[in-house]
Amino acid sequence: MNAILNRPVTPWYKQRWPWFLMLGPAVVVCGSMYTGYLAFSQPDPVVVGDYYKKGKAINQDLSRDRVASAMGLALTMGYDASRGVLTGQVQRASGSAMTEPLQVRLSHATLPDKDIEARVQPDATGRFELPLPMFERSRWVVLVEGEKRDWRLAGAWVWPKERSVSLIADVPPTK
Repeated sequence: MNAILNRPVTPWYKQRWPWFLMLGPAVVVCGSMYTGYLAFSQPDPVVVGDYYKKGKAINQDLSRDRVASAMGLALTMGYDASRGVLTGQVQRASGSAMTEPLQVRLSHATLPDKDIEARVQPDATGRFELPLPMFERSRWVVLVEGEKRDWRLAGAWVWPKERSVSLIADVPPTK
């Protein structure tokens, strides 16, 4: 017993157990500092300031949907990843093709800087192609309008879960 008491005592900082026990709280402090940096350095663009007014305006603006319904419009659109091309076709219920220029908007669900907006010119069969080298996996809000913005087709598309999207004007015209 006397040999144990006479053994030289090493200072605490030269032993491994205090350092091992301090490692956990040190990692938590570093992680929380990094999380705080991320939270305060990057703005959150998800919610717009006047979301209530924008929501009411969307609900009131059904006239363009009614025009599309009266025209009997339908859109089929898909993305070919091997070619890097977004393809689509707008047709009327009568079977005739829509050949006027179109405004295509793809809005990213959470990141506005990833939104895609383009003007496309369909060919004689109503088909159009839009080169997109990289199409991100996400939920997209699709909006296709006529050049004069007198009609619109809108819907949601989860790519690549859904390989293509079909939008049909289904709002009955009012009399």
